[in-house]
Amino acid sequence: MTDATLHAVALRCAPGIGVRGWHATVAEHGDASAALATLTTPVRTTALESAQRIGDALERLNALAIPFDDARYPDRLRALGHDAPPIAYVRGDTTRLDGPSVAIVGTRHATAPGLRAARRLAHAAAAAGATVVSGLARGIDAAAHEGALDARAGATIAVLGTGLDVAYPADHRTLQHRIAAEGLLLSELPPGIRATRGSFPDRNRLIAALAPVTVVVEAGDGSGALLTAAAAERLGHEVAAVPGSLESVSCRASNRLLRDGAHVITDEADLLVLLRLHAAAARATQHERDAVPPALDDAERAIWFALDTGPLPLDELVLRAGRTADACLAAVTTLELRGLVRPTAFGSLERA
Repeated sequence: MTDATLHAVALRCAPGIGVRGWHATVAEHGDASAALATLTTPVRTTALESAQRIGDALERLNALAIPFDDARYPDRLRALGHDAPPIAYVRGDTTRLDGPSVAIVGTRHATAPGLRAARRLAHAAAAAGATVVSGLARGIDAAAHEGALDARAGATIAVLGTGLDVAYPADHRTLQHRIAAEGLLLSELPPGIRATRGSFPDRNRLIAALAPVTVVVEAGDGSGALLTAAAAERLGHEVAAVPGSLESVSCRASNRLLRDGAHVITDEADLLVLLRLHAAAARATQHERDAVPPALDDAERAIWFALDTGPLPLDELVLRAGRTADACLAAVTTLELRGLVRPTAFGSLERA
């Protein structure tokens, strides 16, 4: 860390200085170093020791602390004003913070159709050049990250409610490591900090800030995704939702968003229009789209064409191919043996 960064982190570590307090005292004294100097010697010493430990942890993680007044601080977070994180802790490819992006969020208690929708939308957005932002939670969030990674290596940002080195939930550790290696992890919490009751609602404002469009795939009453949608509205960003079953408790609140004026997302094309992006398939030449491997039987051709837009989980592939599950399994086996299709890291299938 530079001295300026160390002082900014130390000021945030000082007792009683929250997000707004940090901004207020920095504005009053001119910069974080000057503000830190106004603290009593014991408080300042303890805060600097804590900041140094954070710096050591970041070095081990190959991660960065970026203070609010640093030129590298994400402009999209800066738009939060006095609610912006004083320090953005990042690990991975910071170029993901630039360019087109979309937040895809929803309930942890998602239905199977909701998970498929999240994957499809994230895949389409990533394939068209957008970065998918979500919160690494179970359910819709994880499906969105996976769909984006299946489409384009690293095309996702995970905003954490913990420190960068804490896997939450624990069974997402592999996914979190992959995003750190290819995409970007971002948190306002220093390394080592575990989840608290308030850390995830706080995190949701960051998800909304990082994307001009927030899509809620499924949200029940009380879902944190509603906080993300509300934060997006306060920022003047677009809010959209996927219509869900009237019988599903996981869709009650997201359906109400549509009633109250959110954009309707019925398929990938709706999302790409909202993002002002063109489908990746449209950028391919007609020859590339029409090329079909020789000697395919009817079921194999159906599988091949179903995979035209990118990776699909097996159940979705069966639906799109319009053949029986047994016929699709046999066709997939043949195509794999011929080296024409392959499994992805998350269990979907894609053209080789």
